[in-house]
Amino acid sequence: MADGGDGGPGAGAAGGRVPVLLQDGAVWCDERFNFQATFLQCLAKHVPNIYSAEMDPLLEKQEEMVQAVILYPLECYLFGEDPDIFLEKLQQSGTSQLCGKVFKGGETTYSCRDCAVDPTCVLCMDCFQNSIHKNHRYKMHSSTGGGFCDCGDTEAWKAGPLCTKHEPGASGSAKENSECQLNEEIMEHSRRVFPSVIKYMVDMLIWEEEKELPPELTISREKVDSYYCVLFNDEHHSYDHVIYSLQRALGCELGEAQLHTTAIDKEGRRAVKAGHYASCQEAKEEIKRHSENVSQRPLHVEVLHADVMAHQKFALRLGSWLNKLMSYSSDFRQIFCQICLKEEAGSEKPCFISKLMLWDAKLHKGARKVLHELIFSSFFMEMEYKKLFAVEFVKYYKALQKEYISDDHDRVLSVTALSVQMFTVPTLARHLIEEQNVITTITETLLEVLPEYLDKNDKFNFQGYSQDKLNRVYAVIYDLRYVLVSKPTLWTDCLRERFLEGFVSFLRILTCMQGMEEIKRQIGQHIEVDPDWEAAIAIQMQLKNILLMFQDWCACDEELLLKAYSECHKAVMRCSTNGRSREKTVFHLCGHTLESRPYRVSADPVSIHLPLSRTLAGLHVRLSKTGTISRLHEFVSPEEFQVELLVEYPLRCLVLVAQVAAEMWRRNGLSLISQVFYYQDVKCREEMYDKDIIMLQIGASLMDPNQFLLLILQRYELADAFKKIKPTKDQDLIKQCNVLIEEMLQILIYVVGERYVPGVSNVTKEDVIMREIIHLLCIEPMAHSAITKSLPENENNETGLENVIDKVATFKKPGVSGHGVYELKDECLKEFNMFFYHYTKTQHSKAEHTQKKRRKQENRDEALPPPPPPDFSPAFSNVVRILNCDVMMHILRTILQRAVELETHLWTEAMIQMVLHLLSLGLLEEKQQLQRSPEEEVTFDFYHKATRMGSSALNAVNVLMLLEKIKRVPQLEAQKDTINWILQMFDTVKRLREKSSLTTVTATSGSEATKGDETQSTQDKEKAERKRKAEAARLHRQKIMAQMSALQRNFIETHKLLYENTLEAQGKEDAIMEEESMSSAFDYSKIALGPKRGPSVAEKEVLTCILCQEEQELKLESAAMVLSACVQKSTALTQNRSRILELSGDTLDPLFMHPDLPCGTHTGSCGHVMHAACWQKYFEAMQLNFRQRLHVEQIFDLENGEYLCPLCKSLCNTVIPIVPLQAQKINSEDAEAVAQILSLARWLEIIIVRISGYSVKNAKGEKQNLPAFANKGMGNSALEFHSILSFGVQSSAKYSSSIKEMLILFATTIYRVGLKVAPNEADYRIPMMTWSTCAFTIQCIENLLETEGKPLFGSLQNRQHSGLKALVQFAAAQRTTSPQVLIQKHLIRLLGVLLPNFKVEDTPSLLEVDMFHILVGVVLSFPSLYWEDAVDLQPSSISSAYNHLYLFHLTTLAHITQIVVSSATESRTAQSSDNSEEARSAQSFCRQVCQYTSGCFSQDIPGWLVWDCVRKGIMPYLRCAAIFFHYLLGVSPPEELLQVSEEGQFKALCSYLSLPTNLFLLFQEYWDTVNPLLQRWCADPVVLSCLKGKSIAIRYPRKRNSLIELPEDYSCLLNQASQFRCPRSSDDEQKHPVLCLFCGAMLCSQNTCCQELVNGEELGACTSHALQCGAGVCMFLKIRECRVVLIEGKTRGCLYPAPYLDEYGETDPGLKRGNPLHLCRERYRKLHLLWQQHCIIEEIARSQEMNQIFFGFNWQLL
Repeated sequence: MADGGDGGPGAGAAGGRVPVLLQDGAVWCDERFNFQATFLQCLAKHVPNIYSAEMDPLLEKQEEMVQAVILYPLECYLFGEDPDIFLEKLQQSGTSQLCGKVFKGGETTYSCRDCAVDPTCVLCMDCFQNSIHKNHRYKMHSSTGGGFCDCGDTEAWKAGPLCTKHEPGASGSAKENSECQLNEEIMEHSRRVFPSVIKYMVDMLIWEEEKELPPELTISREKVDSYYCVLFNDEHHSYDHVIYSLQRALGCELGEAQLHTTAIDKEGRRAVKAGHYASCQEAKEEIKRHSENVSQRPLHVEVLHADVMAHQKFALRLGSWLNKLMSYSSDFRQIFCQICLKEEAGSEKPCFISKLMLWDAKLHKGARKVLHELIFSSFFMEMEYKKLFAVEFVKYYKALQKEYISDDHDRVLSVTALSVQMFTVPTLARHLIEEQNVITTITETLLEVLPEYLDKNDKFNFQGYSQDKLNRVYAVIYDLRYVLVSKPTLWTDCLRERFLEGFVSFLRILTCMQGMEEIKRQIGQHIEVDPDWEAAIAIQMQLKNILLMFQDWCACDEELLLKAYSECHKAVMRCSTNGRSREKTVFHLCGHTLESRPYRVSADPVSIHLPLSRTLAGLHVRLSKTGTISRLHEFVSPEEFQVELLVEYPLRCLVLVAQVAAEMWRRNGLSLISQVFYYQDVKCREEMYDKDIIMLQIGASLMDPNQFLLLILQRYELADAFKKIKPTKDQDLIKQCNVLIEEMLQILIYVVGERYVPGVSNVTKEDVIMREIIHLLCIEPMAHSAITKSLPENENNETGLENVIDKVATFKKPGVSGHGVYELKDECLKEFNMFFYHYTKTQHSKAEHTQKKRRKQENRDEALPPPPPPDFSPAFSNVVRILNCDVMMHILRTILQRAVELETHLWTEAMIQMVLHLLSLGLLEEKQQLQRSPEEEVTFDFYHKATRMGSSALNAVNVLMLLEKIKRVPQLEAQKDTINWILQMFDTVKRLREKSSLTTVTATSGSEATKGDETQSTQDKEKAERKRKAEAARLHRQKIMAQMSALQRNFIETHKLLYENTLEAQGKEDAIMEEESMSSAFDYSKIALGPKRGPSVAEKEVLTCILCQEEQELKLESAAMVLSACVQKSTALTQNRSRILELSGDTLDPLFMHPDLPCGTHTGSCGHVMHAACWQKYFEAMQLNFRQRLHVEQIFDLENGEYLCPLCKSLCNTVIPIVPLQAQKINSEDAEAVAQILSLARWLEIIIVRISGYSVKNAKGEKQNLPAFANKGMGNSALEFHSILSFGVQSSAKYSSSIKEMLILFATTIYRVGLKVAPNEADYRIPMMTWSTCAFTIQCIENLLETEGKPLFGSLQNRQHSGLKALVQFAAAQRTTSPQVLIQKHLIRLLGVLLPNFKVEDTPSLLEVDMFHILVGVVLSFPSLYWEDAVDLQPSSISSAYNHLYLFHLTTLAHITQIVVSSATESRTAQSSDNSEEARSAQSFCRQVCQYTSGCFSQDIPGWLVWDCVRKGIMPYLRCAAIFFHYLLGVSPPEELLQVSEEGQFKALCSYLSLPTNLFLLFQEYWDTVNPLLQRWCADPVVLSCLKGKSIAIRYPRKRNSLIELPEDYSCLLNQASQFRCPRSSDDEQKHPVLCLFCGAMLCSQNTCCQELVNGEELGACTSHALQCGAGVCMFLKIRECRVVLIEGKTRGCLYPAPYLDEYGETDPGLKRGNPLHLCRERYRKLHLLWQQHCIIEEIARSQEMNQIFFGFNWQLL
């Protein structure tokens, strides 16, 4: 009562706030107040109004109304005070220790391999980052959705169950709990509110009436005829099908249909039409009719009354409200769970939660999600109620699974997916086994869902199976795995009984599988249709770990193991008794007789599926291991045991494998070959092949050895082969027989020699894994993932590799490509067994070859004897008897006899090898036994049997004598070393038998054996010596060949460099001859510009066409030769990625390049030369080929001129004509004479007059005024229009017609690709694009060389060198194919930047152009000024030298001004008192600039700083200019530029380019001429705006672009991705976040929300981003898949390894392995170079050609 009094005031206040819920005059605390009735009345009144507009819902408005009218009053009533204040208090009082975060699809989860109880125990990103597991061996995976975080669950973790966020606070958990307790009043209200809310929710969600509501929700108002036609989601119809059906049925627009379809896919249902009942019913029929045409079944459509729809929608909203409430308090959760689990008294009906579970498959997607989240937030957060929920779940398990199997929604959306949350909790699993008999329930469910696949014999037969249904059945199998995942430590009688019951039930499934899908050998005709085999093998794979877990559970308890063995034995016997009707046959050999039932694998039915027999073998081994086998007779009497029957079926299976190898089953098609492959494959072999070998070992240990071998001979159908019956002459039969003998011998080796199974011998699991690894690494060094794939996984998906790998192997780190590998330690090589039973035939021969090669290199003999095997355990000790029994001796002798008698068709080398191996095993066994025990106790007498003479003529020769003879058989030369080893072993065993002192013999047996026969020993020594010499000679030859091959590989490059050097030297000598002094020649030879220009190195080039292989000398008049090339747009150098690029260049003027280099045109070449005519033929042939094969999609776009280089398969889209360099020499006397007259001022006057003259001519009367300063200093000398010609001209180069044709072709391609326009040979922009691509490509190469730290010259790859040379010469020659008037116009516009008197309206400011582009443009277009109407002229060498010098000096002066102006706003932190000449010059220059900019340029910038800025800023420009002039003129660069040196490089560049090292001296030298120019440059409005800080200019040197900085640890990236929210989508569905590696933008990939319409085409986020960021070429990192994606354009792309590696040096695409990943800087650098070298397109083409997957992915929508 006191509690009630305390709550009074608050309650009264709250009561005042709930007018909606209370009737007039009623008091909420009154016992008589009927909450449920009032609540339902309120809902009946308001819900239909709130959710009235379902076709176009205003979600925010609906939510506001729900809060205001229903939820707020409800919360006030529940809490008794303001809800926000109450919930805030509740939240601060402490949270649950369990995290309980529910994962969405694609979210990253983490599991700790060290601490997790099983792999299903996972953490969310936040908990992981704050837990101890971050520093353990963890795994990362992408969630499929539906799971939840196990942080706080002590049963899930061996250590560190809590992260720091969920650990109890410092205030102490007791206090927290007391604060979390709700007061009694609120709990009373909860008990009153929750039942009504839950009942309403459940009733509405499982409501089936379409037109009516429950009576309590129907208010008296008249029923409105308002209905919705509601379309439901299914997994059978694709997006397009649904859109099509809606468009046809409703006549709606595409956009509307797409909206509907997206909503249906997301929510599970959607109202697609509103109206009267009749119109909605008509729409329903129409949709069904249209969808049925497209798919076999129609779409699921219902017509629902508007009120029903409204209440169902609100029921889900209440579900979300409850979900939120559950997170605040444990009391709320408990009350909720109690109500949900409460069953109506005296009623058979299930409780609320069971009703919802049973209805789950009928609910739509949105409702399922809400329901499952509610279960997670309530039941799964309270352990006691989780147990009760699990009991309910198991009670209805069969019904739920059957519903799921007939449903079509994904597993993640089914309530059955919750099983993993319960079955993997160890205590809960025990409880369910004991109390609910869950194992039996699951196995019975399995049998009940698969009856349609049982044949008349009650065996499974999956012919014509449904893949979808079987995938759903696997879910039931997984549940069995979850229940068994952790073995019990304590067994109770009840647990033992229930488990055995479950095991017996499971044996019923195995009984249906034992002998299923029997096959019979096809004779005569080939099988017509391959039978379905995949399902049976897939189920076998699914059951593999479950079978092992059952066996391990049984092995935990002795009593249980024996009972389980007995039950399994009975089951096997029941299956084996069927075929007992036939008479027994008798088989005699070597005086031994076998009685057996006639059966032939080659004629009778046989099955590869024997899970019962194999389970029995597994249990038998565990009996042996635990020693319990001694009690076996109590449970299975020896009479009942019938070992022959147990062995029979596995033996048949092995014989089938042998006969398939002998190609006897060829006519049975691929299905059998596939089954045999999986039978021995690592995925299945543990419970198939391995267990069959064990079963044979059981047979060998329990049967008489001779009987056992006779049975084997009979089943292998080899009885006649060893009876000396005259064989057939049919070669195929002989071959078959030989293969069968080999296969049989191999099985005998395995039966005797394969002891590495715990229980068969005394070995541990670690020993077994070590042996597997040793044998894998004996083949070759392997990557960690390759080893892991080759090892079987246990129930926790672990192979045990990490625990032992370091004992047997050393890790070798990877390089820039490839992966790290493990190499076997030398001391482990002795463990190598050539006949290891898990080797495939290929692996066997590869391992043998590797090991023999290794021994040969070590100058040792090539014998590879078996390593001494571990001893059999007592239960299997009799197996060795088969080695020394009569039948075995007969087999060995017969085969050796045949080899000695040289009956070549009756034996093979492999057979002899196996016989030798068996002999080795026998001798090793006897040696080990003799060394262990006194001679009289050793009953194993292999030596005596092998050396004993036979009584019959057949056995007249013993094995030892046969071995001596075999040594002389020439075909067996390779086995000689092995035979010698065996003979020595015979000797050793003989000595041991002769009772020599045991210790001495043991110690000296090796040395004594080698003494043997003196002559033999001498011969062996000689042979070894000969072998050593031969080997040394071979190695010497190999070394020489390797050197030659290396020389060959480097030939082209080396030859090229040598050739250039030779010609340089030649050029120097010529110069010395011509010039008088040697010193002057030296001075001139390394200068590229001006009167002192060095001679061009004009080499005679002879090139070979890669297509016709003919050589041709390169001449102007010859037929054109071309280089294959690729032109592409590029943003590799951009300084401003936010700049919007023009997608179409129709209106673009490309003459001026902005200094931030937003987008250029790059030309690259692979360096392969062809005749133009050959290339054209090749291209036409490809076009013809393509037209004839229209159904094949090409990697390249022939329409756009793309093709693959015929030699290296690089993607190309054009060819560069190779224009030979025209050698030019300057006469020094003439040069000096000209130097006296032609100053810069004079030169400028001449060209101004020339240009003015042209303008007058071209303007047709529109006379242009000459600039004022041009007339200055002219004096009286009248400069004529033709003055420019007086300094030397020569006739233009005459190109052959084919070269001209190629010049036009290549220029048009540059124009087409660079501007993204249709080709037009006459377009005025073609010359501009030519100069632009030349300049941009040089800038890219200079940038690349600088980034890589390589010298400017001499370090280019051959392909870059050839491409650049051809490109520059082409750019110079292209001018001749365009009208000279056009070139002059472009030249005048370019000069307008440098000489402001030429400035026209659209001339950009000095700060708005890239000076290197200007330089290339003016230099290449300048010769057009020499054009005369009558005669085609070009400047002479001297004229060119001065033109180049002055043009270069002018652009350099302009660039210096650019740098100084743009650096004016730079922050100055460094201090220096440098007072050098350069600093003083810079200071005086700054004063002038300050004066010309009216003080905008600060005068107090220190000179040393300006000089520093200029020197650093101008370097890239000078480097580019040096490359350009080198390839244009062919003048050799100074030595300093052939090496990397910062100081020497600047001086060398200045010298090469005729510049003073103090660049400001240029201004002083030309001051009178440059002063007016500088004045105009500085007065430009853009310059002044920049200096005033109103605009920003590009700083020099420009920053070198690199890929974005990535975090070291990959989990940081995953963290970023988890926080990513799509900007265009409001839902919280997980997207596919991708990261652009160029700019760092995070995008939402492969999602309709972010698709954009570009030029009428739908493009995905990545594709549209790439158009802007990389001009169509881009590089993305798919974060959740750890893959790099390269894309180009809209149709091409490829996947590329991510630069993140695990500790084993491997990438992890798809995070399949889940190991921690770290950034590999070398790999990331490789990606950077791929981008900067413009090889992304090439990489995509290569990848697509290799993979040939054209239809796999729609890159356009990425």
